[in-house]
Amino acid sequence: MINERRASGAVAILGAAVIWGTVGPAQVLTGSSADPGALGAGRLLLGGTVLMIPIAHRFPLRLLLTKRILPWVLLAAVSTAVYQAAFLAAIDRTGAALGTTVALGCAPFATGLFAWWWMGARPDRRWLTATAAAVVGCALVLVPSGTGAVDPVGMAFAVLSGCCYGAYTVAAKVFLDAGLPPLVTVAPTLVLGGALLTPFLFTATSARLFAPSTLVFLTWSGLVGTALAYAAFATGLRRTTAGTAGTLSLAEPLTAAALGIIALGEDLTVHALVGCLVLVAGLIVVSVHSRRGPINPQPGPASTPPVESGLEPVEMR
Repeated sequence: MINERRASGAVAILGAAVIWGTVGPAQVLTGSSADPGALGAGRLLLGGTVLMIPIAHRFPLRLLLTKRILPWVLLAAVSTAVYQAAFLAAIDRTGAALGTTVALGCAPFATGLFAWWWMGARPDRRWLTATAAAVVGCALVLVPSGTGAVDPVGMAFAVLSGCCYGAYTVAAKVFLDAGLPPLVTVAPTLVLGGALLTPFLFTATSARLFAPSTLVFLTWSGLVGTALAYAAFATGLRRTTAGTAGTLSLAEPLTAAALGIIALGEDLTVHALVGCLVLVAGLIVVSVHSRRGPINPQPGPASTPPVESGLEPVEMR
């Protein structure tokens, strides 16, 4: 039964990662010229509102406002807001495959670092091996094959979004492991994150949000790429470890690269093909890990009791 729960958690996270992998290509395919921050706000507000509907009549606001949970909820909201704006800006400046791969290539390191720093959970050798294989695969995908220059600002946005992804993963796992239902934890962080980005809705390009291509992108990225994907991610996160979730999320750049070839006509070089194979190998390794057991926690000053994932959350510093 435990192995089945861990396996189902891995499948849910992989499903969310595949869906997220469609967002970058969709942004490029629709060709929206709206500000990336405004796109992020629209995506989060739409997706978060949809997730709030089934829980509005029984929303446990008091649970989220407790001293133990509220800081992690706010951290998750800020992380997802910055992630959305930075990620969409990276896609706008570098393209779907490159921006997505760099962002998610940074996520495992950030997730493991924050889980160790905030929760005292040291990654084991299997997790480190799987993460190393996945990051090497991402690096191979990024080997340049042409003469075009890479936008350094776009790369910086991609790295920032990857770090925020890792922070969100760890923060979300803390309040999920505290016993709160997935929708109760995910929906408000998305709405709060979208609210933080609302100033972008009043920029000079805000009128472009109503262009048909932009509306198509917001509908897909909000309903499917946010509401459905985050619900699946939150469900899976309760059944596996934060580090494993971060590594499994590397299915996202694989999806983005595949769609780049099929939908956007991008070429797959030999280096990229080898990189994809290495990524798949890393995903297989970490999937085996998720069935055998979670990361072992290290002793530390705990502010919450031990949880079933094997991680013991500690106070944020």
